[in-house]
Amino acid sequence: MTTFANSLKTEIARVARKELRDEISSLRKASAAQRSAIAVLKKEIKELQGRVALLSRAHHGQRAQESAVPRPQALAGKSRGKPGRKVIFSAERLKAARARLGFTQLQMAQLLGVSALSLWKWESGAAAPRASRVPQILERLALGKREALAMLKATDA
Repeated sequence: MTTFANSLKTEIARVARKELRDEISSLRKASAAQRSAIAVLKKEIKELQGRVALLSRAHHGQRAQESAVPRPQALAGKSRGKPGRKVIFSAERLKAARARLGFTQLQMAQLLGVSALSLWKWESGAAAPRASRVPQILERLALGKREALAMLKATDA
């Protein structure tokens, strides 16, 4: 009886291996096809990344050329925004302009004709200037460093 059980056991194992071999071969074929598709996609990604880098460099080069062309200064008394749009005061813009000019809060306050405390409140966002003063403030923020220094010296004298 042991020989019968052993032979049955080996026959079942052989049939199972034969069935698994067919299934495994189809899985191997599918896996190989997917690996080749992945390789093609990776090549496409690499090519597209190269194109993006090239276009990015060309775009940055264009921007550098545009920034090298001098832009006309805004006329005094004219709003730099689009016509018909309300000009909005921004604390970040005020801080950035002060940093660009390299002024202390006291110097910037003197340039704008306000107290240092008012300027500090405007920069911190605790307060905003009156609407009637905003165009004048934005006009002075648009000044270059030399113009601002000259205006500051003129107010000191």
